[in-house]
Amino acid sequence: MSPLIFPNKQIGDVTITAISDGSLTASLDSLSNIDPIDALQMQRDAGATEPTAIHINCYLVHSHGRTVLIDAGAGGIKQWGGKLASNLLRAGADPSAIDAVLLTHAHPDHIGGLMNASGHAAFPNAELVVHEREVAFWRDDGNLARASERARGNFLIARQAFDGYRDRLRTFEGREVLTGITAMPLPGHTAGHTGYRLDSGDESLLIWGDIVHFPEIQIPRPEVSIAFDQDATLASTTRSRLLDCVATDNLLIAGMHLGEAGFARIERKSLTYGIVYEG
Repeated sequence: MSPLIFPNKQIGDVTITAISDGSLTASLDSLSNIDPIDALQMQRDAGATEPTAIHINCYLVHSHGRTVLIDAGAGGIKQWGGKLASNLLRAGADPSAIDAVLLTHAHPDHIGGLMNASGHAAFPNAELVVHEREVAFWRDDGNLARASERARGNFLIARQAFDGYRDRLRTFEGREVLTGITAMPLPGHTAGHTGYRLDSGDESLLIWGDIVHFPEIQIPRPEVSIAFDQDATLASTTRSRLLDCVATDNLLIAGMHLGEAGFARIERKSLTYGIVYEG
C-alpha cells in the first residue's frame, strides 16, 4: 500500500503521519457528567456507526533526520488494537528504523505495542522517552497497593514496558525533548500525561494525547470525563483550558483518539467548541 493512504501533515520541514492501531471499546456508562442516553444520542448525531468504539492513533514523525514514533498503541492487549506493526510497514516504516518512541502516558492502549509477542522490544533501536512523573507513578509500589484489582494489571503492563527498554529509557522534566519537539504538561488523565508540540518554520502542531476519548462528546462538553482519568476534575479543567487555547490560536491538533482522520482544528461554537477534521 502507498504511504499516501495514511493521513499526514507537513509542518515546515517535519512530516507527521497518523498510523492506526485499530480500536478499543468503552461503555458510555464510563463517562461522568452526562447521561449515557444523551451520550449515545450525541454519538448517533455525529454519525458514529459504533458509538462505543474508540479509535487508537499513533504518530510517525520524520524530523531533523530522525524517525520518531509518538505512542505505540495497544498491541492487542485486552483484544484492543494490534494493527500498528503492520500499518507501520505499510507506511514504509520499518520498526528497526525508529530511533525514538515518545509516550504521552503509560496506559495499556499507548504502550502495549512497545513489546512484541516474544516479549522483546518491538523497536530494537529506539530510546523510550517519557515524563519522569509518569514513570515514577507506575513504578511506585504504594500506588500499586492502593489500585483496584482491575487496575493492577495496568501497573504490570507499564512496568514490563519500562523494563523492556531499561537500557534506553530516558525520562524528562523540562520542555524540549528532541529538536523541534516540545513537551506540554497536560495533567489529570495520568500523573505525567504529556502533549507534544512540533514547531518548524512558522508552522506548529500539537499532539494532545488523551485530552478526549469521545471527541464528538467531550469537545462540545469538556466537563465530561471518563473513568480512565486518574483525576477527573483536573482532566476536565485541563481540557477546557486547552480547547480555549487551541481554538484561539487556530492550532492544528492531533490526538490518539480523534478517529482515523488523525488531525483537526477546534472552533468556537456559541458557548462551546466544535471539531473540524483535516485528515
